[in-house]
Amino acid sequence: MSMAATTEAPEPWYLALLGFAEHFRTSSPPKIRLCVHCLQAVFQFKPPPRVEARTHLQLGSVLYRHTKNSELAQTHLEEAWFISQEIPQFEDVKFEAASILSEFYCQQNLVDSAKPVLRNAIQISQQTPYWHCRLLFQLAQLHALEKDLVSACDLLGVGAEYARVMGSEYTRALFLLSKGMLLLMERKLSEVHPLLSLCGTIVENWQGNPIQKESLRVFFLVLQVTHYLDAGQVKSVKPCLKQLQQCIQTISTLHDDEILPTNPAALFHWLPKEHMCVLVYLVTVMHSMQAGYLEKAQKYTDKALMQLEKLKMLDSNPILSSFQVILLEHIIMCRLVTGHKATALQEISQVCQLCQQSPRLFTNHAAQLHTLLGLYCISVNCMDNAEAQFTAALQLTTHQELWTFIVTNLASVYIREGNRHQELYSLLERINPDHNFPVSSHCLRAAAFYIRGLLSFFQGRYNEAKRFLRETLKMSNAEDLNRLTACSLVLLGHIFFVLGNHRESNNMVVPAMQLASKIPDMSVQLWSSALLKDLNRACGNTMDAHEAAQMHQNFSQQLLQDHIAACSLPEHNLISWTDGLPPVQFQPQNGPTTSLASLL
Repeated sequence: MSMAATTEAPEPWYLALLGFAEHFRTSSPPKIRLCVHCLQAVFQFKPPPRVEARTHLQLGSVLYRHTKNSELAQTHLEEAWFISQEIPQFEDVKFEAASILSEFYCQQNLVDSAKPVLRNAIQISQQTPYWHCRLLFQLAQLHALEKDLVSACDLLGVGAEYARVMGSEYTRALFLLSKGMLLLMERKLSEVHPLLSLCGTIVENWQGNPIQKESLRVFFLVLQVTHYLDAGQVKSVKPCLKQLQQCIQTISTLHDDEILPTNPAALFHWLPKEHMCVLVYLVTVMHSMQAGYLEKAQKYTDKALMQLEKLKMLDSNPILSSFQVILLEHIIMCRLVTGHKATALQEISQVCQLCQQSPRLFTNHAAQLHTLLGLYCISVNCMDNAEAQFTAALQLTTHQELWTFIVTNLASVYIREGNRHQELYSLLERINPDHNFPVSSHCLRAAAFYIRGLLSFFQGRYNEAKRFLRETLKMSNAEDLNRLTACSLVLLGHIFFVLGNHRESNNMVVPAMQLASKIPDMSVQLWSSALLKDLNRACGNTMDAHEAAQMHQNFSQQLLQDHIAACSLPEHNLISWTDGLPPVQFQPQNGPTTSLASLL
């Protein structure tokens, strides 16, 4: 059988075996064993190198994607890569073999074997724009997963320059936006700003496929929105968020069947349309939670989770599980504020189950899980467990914003316990809002002022407390941080009440109550109604005092019932887990083991 005959017209036996293999692979359910037999039979005919390399690639791919036979998959993929390198004009098989082999190595935790394969493939693919760009993205992603963001950014920079030379401004923008995302993760803000501004110009000036253009805009706007939210600037982000929401509406009206780009360097897309939709819901939830619009957060979470369930039936992309975990993390915090602790606890358990299915997900979210459990422990007044959870979370995170959030909450635990002065002061030193605050987040700095105010209040240093709380109010009003505003108002109201200034106290408590009802924040409503009851009694307003007492009674009952429901759940035992993977089984409780203590 001559080589020429095979390249010009494949032998009938080869076509027959390929046809059978494909038939078995795509039958429902797939008959993978028979597909593998057909492909292995190709080697009986001593095929030429091109057919041999392609068959090794097909076998390796099928074994890797559909079976647990990783040893055989590795052998075939390595053979495909080895043989195809010797064959001229065989780019597709050669670079696909390199790409899948590297992916396989990474899955087997053989990252050091993957890197040289990708580097070699990048070096020899410069005349094949599609593969050169794709392999650069792949190696950059590998470095990013290893937290080597400097190498990843360098590769993305090389990709951007290559795409520019190849005349694809679209792919250049994809490389630059990916680099911007990594710089944001690294907090290299001085480099992010000029890069994002360059990306904005490229995206606006690029005239091409409408879906590609809009997806670039979504990528660009998602980076801008998350940058604002990271900085705790909930009000300033609104114009960007609105643009992003309009953008995703535009995309959903466009058809996917647009003409493919003629430039092979532009054959990429950032995310499928459906994934972008979920991502926009996700950043909207993040915004609503930070701003204290918790019913809106709930509405968008429900929409996003419903869409995710549909997508996960058809698509096993790990990004979907990441989206799901981040959504649940946000909605759990909302539930704890709105007085739905039992539901929050069941959702924490759901996050645990998702993390058990994926080691990478657990590594990335373990600190957040312990933080959420710490917040739950505060809500059911288990302060020792809260301290243990926050301490576990601090050991697991290197993320500055999360670290500051945890320390702020741990400080609130020490203040409530009232006997941890040494630990408390050493924590407060590290989150001093007046001096060397560890992060640039507006929201976290405002919260640090609130914590100082809370401590001064408990120590009876009321003037100092007022100074800190007014600072919190100033900052939270500037960026529409509703929860911090409500908490500061009610605490100031409490201080004025203690000082006997009833009129000023009323001026604080009434708006606090209105805001807490709008959020809705159950504990601030409980606190405000108790204060209103005492205020009205002190002023002789019997009717108003009675109404406030009734409200206080209703809130107390709701919180008590929820408290008992949460503590009776078998998942309540999660509060004792501080190490390793989360437990799979939960033993049912006989009844609540904690007492309800109001926030007063």
